[in-house]
Amino acid sequence: MALSLLERLQVWFMSAVMAVLYALFWLLSPRPTAGSSTKVPPVTNPLLKLSATQLAKKIRQREVSSVEVVQAYIDRIQEVNPLLNALVKDRFSAALQEAAQVDRLIEEETEGGEEALAERLPLLGVPLSVKESFAVQGMPHSTGLVSRAKVLASVDAPVVSYLKRAGAIPLGVTNTPELCMWSESHNRLYGLTRNPYSLDRTAGGSSGGEGSLLGGGASVFGVGSDIGGSIRMPCYFNGIFGHKGTPYIVSNEGQLPPSSGRQEDFLSTGPMCRYAEDLLPILKIMAGPNAHKLSLSEPVDLKKLRFFSVPHDGGSPYTSPVDKQLIQAQRKVVERLEADLGVKVQELRLPELKYGYQIWETFMGLPDKDGKPPQPFAELMGEGGSTVWPPWELVKWMLGRSSHTMASIGLALSEMAHFGKPSQFLLQQKEALERHLEELLGSDGVLLYPPYPHLAPKHHHQLFRPFNFSYTGIFNVLGLPITQCPLGLSREGLPLGMQVISWKLQDRLTLATALYLEKAFGGWRDPGES
Repeated sequence: MALSLLERLQVWFMSAVMAVLYALFWLLSPRPTAGSSTKVPPVTNPLLKLSATQLAKKIRQREVSSVEVVQAYIDRIQEVNPLLNALVKDRFSAALQEAAQVDRLIEEETEGGEEALAERLPLLGVPLSVKESFAVQGMPHSTGLVSRAKVLASVDAPVVSYLKRAGAIPLGVTNTPELCMWSESHNRLYGLTRNPYSLDRTAGGSSGGEGSLLGGGASVFGVGSDIGGSIRMPCYFNGIFGHKGTPYIVSNEGQLPPSSGRQEDFLSTGPMCRYAEDLLPILKIMAGPNAHKLSLSEPVDLKKLRFFSVPHDGGSPYTSPVDKQLIQAQRKVVERLEADLGVKVQELRLPELKYGYQIWETFMGLPDKDGKPPQPFAELMGEGGSTVWPPWELVKWMLGRSSHTMASIGLALSEMAHFGKPSQFLLQQKEALERHLEELLGSDGVLLYPPYPHLAPKHHHQLFRPFNFSYTGIFNVLGLPITQCPLGLSREGLPLGMQVISWKLQDRLTLATALYLEKAFGGWRDPGES
């Protein structure tokens, strides 16, 4: 059984529309520039090369003050952000005041000493950054919409509140694509975010500002969200770690755009960081009252796990072939696992992955349990006013009068091409893939899979291959936890990486594997020294 003729025509039409639009974009848009530099300068302050876990301990033990740490990160942001355009609004003055309060608290602490502080405030005095789509009190909350340029958050999103209660200090908010629905962080409000390893390359999306700031050594850890790869792609492109957890563990409240239809089932909020040891403790804090569901305190013996490797999606006509350097990096992981742990990694082909984009697109459009469909993207673009009419918005864009990006206009136009009921064939493919993976992974299986077919593309090149995100998006529909791990650098000096996947609620398996891979392959590399 295969897609019907009508369904194939629909997909062909969408692809043709996107190709024409993006060709227009390429012809009419100015090329991005970032001065004469090609990447960010190296990190020189040793405080910037410590994990959040290490910094918290040093602050508690009074080996360094929170003010020193916060100031070190402010200095680094001021050094690299003019190149990266990752942080779009800072709260430096407030952060330094809060750091001074932390230092006074530590000086005055008498009951229980360091251990009590570690238990009560595990991130005390440690700075962080937050994706601008999350509400941070007093900070912009626009997701790149020009119409929301003056909107400030009145309260913190729950996940931000949990991190603050643990003692963390927000430095500011970071860039996203318009409405978080594209794989490059670019909008008409804040502009384009760049990759610290090569300024002419994308930082990804939608958590691209977070990925860029972290990859550039200008943040300790950050908050991201992922409905189609929005944590994993930026982590891959910027050479850092990130975790898309099992859905409904970490709260998604307090972020824009709001979920509708079935989308809440596929959205996950999670940590992004340069050091693997930070993933588990920060995830535990972010999960709040749900943390116990992941059994994160249970030890993981990697030698007792079953490992599987899938090198590509089987040749989908909608995705590019996987870069040979990524395939080789994944093979090196397999070789190291077998040599170091004595395990046998089984290479597999999962034929359903070939339909990854169509499955993701189908499920993103499904109604909720009450039959209410998801909110149209053109309506979200209108932000409470009149719904945007995409053809007219395209004309305005060509005349330089639109307040929306070509990526958003293209998505709204492609949405107009949707018609008919969901394909039974695609529903069956998703169900078959889900059954296969549940049987394969169980409670002790780990799957290795590329995060994207290419190395970090040059700016706006994703416009010509818009469906490559299906390497990440398919697993949102399946609801599986995934840790994105860096694997060194390519010949071009760009990050290599891999997704590490387990079955639902088995997040600790991928987190433990990430710790191993960091030791085996070096983890984050300072882009200024690469």
